[in-house]
Amino acid sequence: MVEGGCFCGSVRYKFKADDYLSANCHCSICRRISGAAFVSWLAIPSIYFNYTKNNPKKLVSSSHGTRYFCKDCGTPLVCILDEDKKNIYVTICSLDKPQNYEPKDEIYLEDMLDWLKK
Repeated sequence: MVEGGCFCGSVRYKFKADDYLSANCHCSICRRISGAAFVSWLAIPSIYFNYTKNNPKKLVSSSHGTRYFCKDCGTPLVCILDEDKKNIYVTICSLDKPQNYEPKDEIYLEDMLDWLKK
């Protein structure tokens, strides 16, 4: 099993280990929510994902997606997209061992910050 959670430990999750789709997302919503230039995501089939300690706070971040984060420390944890409800998108860097899941793609390149293109 793969495990992860928020910075303060209030929210924990686990899912079945496998080779999942992954990407760095450069969309403006990911940037604003995280305060970072991009967010790295894993697409986990929802049936394999479980919270093991507490549930995160829900934020409807757009007309097509809902994000979840720790209400205590603010760590962004997951996103659920209306057009892909079979998957839950997990922030790679909230994993206990993010080094095991290198992003394989880049998405929303049209929104990438110019200073990342250098």
